[in-house]
Amino acid sequence: MYFTKEQFQVYQNQGFLLLNQYLSTAEVEMMKAELPALFAEDSPGKVLEKDKSTVRAIHASHTRNEVFERLSRHPRLVEPVMRLLGSEVYIYQFKINAKAAFSGDVWQWHQDYIFWRKEDGLPTARIINVMVLLDDMNEFNGPFFLIPGSHKEGMIDTSVKNSTESSKNQEFSAENSNWKANFAANLKYSLNQETVADLVSTYGVTSIKAPAGSVLFFDSNLVHASPCNISPFARSIAIITYNSVENIPFPVENPRPEFLVGRDYRPVEPLAEESLLLTSLV
Repeated sequence: MYFTKEQFQVYQNQGFLLLNQYLSTAEVEMMKAELPALFAEDSPGKVLEKDKSTVRAIHASHTRNEVFERLSRHPRLVEPVMRLLGSEVYIYQFKINAKAAFSGDVWQWHQDYIFWRKEDGLPTARIINVMVLLDDMNEFNGPFFLIPGSHKEGMIDTSVKNSTESSKNQEFSAENSNWKANFAANLKYSLNQETVADLVSTYGVTSIKAPAGSVLFFDSNLVHASPCNISPFARSIAIITYNSVENIPFPVENPRPEFLVGRDYRPVEPLAEESLLLTSLV
């Protein structure tokens, strides 16, 4: 067991739990070494910033990279999630988000579950995000903002933004079915200013400032955002989204690509504690 009873209570009350330096420096360095090659790939799940050259996000790295495949099965991540959800889990989504120095753009205030409910037919919010900090996150480099306790509101329904506005500066085709609108700076289901102001008035607001190797577990209905990075300090995070095996999405008319919505429903089998470091010996 990796969480104490008190830590589980913090997660339930706040909708998130931050564990500082939860992974070792050696593990972080191993993952960081993989990023240049992954960012350089011409993969279908790559999303660029508005300048069309800076990487904003890449998806499903765990399916083609051994280091991140092992991260997705790290017992320090998987076992607490299984306990929180009360079931075995599978990987719903794996992404690496980047905030490049001077050019990393905003992520507007939003919840994650609404995207998965409306785009993918996900029945319930029995799904958890696990964020692994691959760089130090500080007040300068576009830190993660969140509203503690906002997950208690459940899914806050919001109208879809104008499709032309959402897709501005993005390239679309019939093949990707506008899925990149869910990852652009102008998010499809972002919350309006009045809603955010009311939530902050009720629950307050905070930001994540923590060293590389820290891990944030957070609820899919927790309201969160991040500002632009205009500092000289780049930062990247890996986010693994684990879904309960009892919470399989309903069929939808236009399903998103599998690199966004994992359809391998086999339960994740946690590896040994030191398994991530063993990749260098294989």
